[in-house]
Amino acid sequence: IQVVQSFEATRRRCCRLQQDAQRAREQLTRVEAERAVLEVKLKHARNQVEVEMKKRHKAEAELEKQERKLQLVFESLMQEPWGSGVLSKEQCSVLSALAGRHLGVSLTAGRRSSAENESCQSLLSHSGISYDHTEDDTVRN
Repeated sequence: IQVVQSFEATRRRCCRLQQDAQRAREQLTRVEAERAVLEVKLKHARNQVEVEMKKRHKAEAELEKQERKLQLVFESLMQEPWGSGVLSKEQCSVLSALAGRHLGVSLTAGRRSSAENESCQSLLSHSGISYDHTEDDTVRN
């Protein structure tokens, strides 16, 4: 009778362990599916950040190009002999102020963009998030 009772207790314990294992497998499946969804979201977010960074760099380059053009026009106007006769002192001072302001903006923008890049990099490095292009390359191929 004791042997039969021992077998019955062992059988019940095995059933409980099988149920626990089944619940653990189901939970693992759910967590893996959630992880896959989060990885896809992360990949999309990384791609979006990359696109936005490219747009930003392109816009900054265009801004610098336009500022250089403005500066050249300003310098040309100020160097032409007829420029001082055609432009009043007030117009010259307005042009000087505009040129000075635009030069100041480009210098400030350059500093800001590098500071933003550093802050973004530090946020990524401190948060433990890294962007590994090798994973993206294998997924795309």
